[in-house]
Amino acid sequence: MTPRLSGKSQGVIGLLLIAVFWPLNWLLPGLRTAYLFFPLWLGYILFVDTLVFRRRGTSLYTRSRAEFWTFFLISAPAWWLFEVINWRTKNWQYLGGETFSGLEYFLLSSISFSTVMPAVFETAELARTFQWIDRLKPGRRIEATNAVCLSFLAAGLVMLALTMIWPQAFYPLVWGAIVLVLEPANIWLGRPHFLEWLREGDWRPVISLALGALICGFFWEMWNFKSWPKWIYHTPGAEFLYVFEMPMLGFLGYLPFAWELFSLRSLLWPSAIRLRL
Repeated sequence: MTPRLSGKSQGVIGLLLIAVFWPLNWLLPGLRTAYLFFPLWLGYILFVDTLVFRRRGTSLYTRSRAEFWTFFLISAPAWWLFEVINWRTKNWQYLGGETFSGLEYFLLSSISFSTVMPAVFETAELARTFQWIDRLKPGRRIEATNAVCLSFLAAGLVMLALTMIWPQAFYPLVWGAIVLVLEPANIWLGRPHFLEWLREGDWRPVISLALGALICGFFWEMWNFKSWPKWIYHTPGAEFLYVFEMPMLGFLGYLPFAWELFSLRSLLWPSAIRLRL
C-alpha cells in the first residue's frame, strides 16, 4: 500500500518548504542557516522523491518510509568522515561556526549533514530516469576478482596516504580514495558494491550516482552562496573560475563523492533498501 505522504501532496509539501526556507535563508539577518538548512533540503528531498515516483511508479519513500528516514541517520556519520579528513587538508572552512559552542556546533552540523545521503540518492534515482542514461550501451566489464580488489585497495591506500602526508599537493585524491578502499571491503564482506553492475558492463548506476551528486552540488553551492553561516574553499592550484563559492574544477569532486557515499552506505547499512539505479 502506498504511504499516506506521497504523490501530489508530498511534492507540494516539498515545494512549500523550498519556497519558505530558501528566501528566509538568504534574507534573514544574523545566524539562520544552521537552523534553516535542514528544512530547505528536506523540501528538496521530498520534491525529488515525488518526481521519481511520478516517472517510475516507485521511490525511496514509497518503497519504505522507515528506511527512507534511516538514510538521514547514517548520513551524518558518513559525512563526518570527510570532516575529519578536512581537519588535515583544510579545503573548506565554515564562516560563522565559531559563534556556537562545541556541542551546539556538533549537533547542528549533524542535523545538516543528515540530508546529504538522502539528497544524493534521491537525485541519482531521478537521473536514472533520464532517457540518455537508459539508452547507454554496456561498457567495459570489471570482475570482482582478488587481483582487482587488491589493486583497488592498494591504490586507495596510496591516494589516502599522499593526501594525509602532503595535503596541499594531493588533496584532490581524497575524492576517489575512499571508494577504492571501501569497495574491496564491501566485496569481501558480502555487502552491496559497484562491481555487481560493472561485471555485466552496466555503467548506468555509476553514472546516475555521479550525476545525482553533481546536481546536488549545484544546489549546495547556490544555496550556500548567500547563507550564514556558510562554507568557503581553500583549494591550491584550482582557485579560479568560481561558480558561487566553488572553483569550477572543484565540481569534479562531486562525481566520485557519490560513489563514496554509496560505498559508505553499503558498509554502514548493508541491508538498506536497494537503490533503483
